[in-house]
Amino acid sequence: MYLIDGKTPSTEEPPMPTFNDPVADADELREAVRGLAHATRSIEDPTSIYAVLGSISSALASLSQSLHQLGQFHDGPTRKQAWMNGDAHAGRAASYRESWELHRAAEMIHQVAECVDRAHEIEATIAYDIHDYPSFAPVQRSSRQPGMSL
Repeated sequence: MYLIDGKTPSTEEPPMPTFNDPVADADELREAVRGLAHATRSIEDPTSIYAVLGSISSALASLSQSLHQLGQFHDGPTRKQAWMNGDAHAGRAASYRESWELHRAAEMIHQVAECVDRAHEIEATIAYDIHDYPSFAPVQRSSRQPGMSL
């Protein structure tokens, strides 16, 4: 068991995405990415990197999609209904700027995802020598303790 920011992980089942509550799912994303940052501080099993990169790639694609969808919200009728300090023109302008930034961020994330995809492909070509990782090295038995015979 490990500690994150001094907190012991819960023994409860991990939260599942709601698929209909963007606030709760965004909070879950934040915690999951925080956990991943903690877990990747040291890699004990280098063969896990391939799976981690695959999951990150998929997550980045979903994040890019989510940012585009949030931007599209401001592209639609909402822009006409936006108010800022009682000023409809300022509200529409702010909604337009927000949409622009969200779509721009989504495209940047898409570019990052492409880089991760390439790293994922390269990782698939790498082999690791188990002798470099003690947890994978074969157990050495002493000649005096041959083990149990049946």
